Amino acid sequence: MDLPKNLKYSKDHEWALVKGNEVVVGITEYAVTELGDIVFVELPDVGTQVEQNAAFGNIESVKATSELFAPVSGEVIARNEELGDTPEGVNDDPYGEGWLIRIKMDDPGELDDLMTVDQYAAHLDEIA
Repeated sequence: MDLPKNLKYSKDHEWALVKGNEVVVGITEYAVTELGDIVFVELPDVGTQVEQNAAFGNIESVKATSELFAPVSGEVIARNEELGDTPEGVNDDPYGEGWLIRIKMDDPGELDDLMTVDQYAAHLDEIA
């Protein structure tokens, strides 16, 4: 399973790529595998305030619908509009073209609540 080392991870299987005071958010390959073929993604509008660990949208697969959780608090400054027409982009490239939203962080200290790649790998071992 691919786990990029430059990302932070949540227990809910979201990833966060830190770019200054912004965070790009997506779901991990583990989450994609568990969900199966993704058929719909519901994302918040730009300008929406999100709270760390609170739901910000939904992702629907042929198996189930799951909530998406924000790894940090802040304002949504972009969302991946491509997923409206091609939600399977999350399946194809969860760490690249399948990104979900970008958040301008309210409190960069919240990043300390996220896991490193090694901590996330250990978390996956625990739940397997």
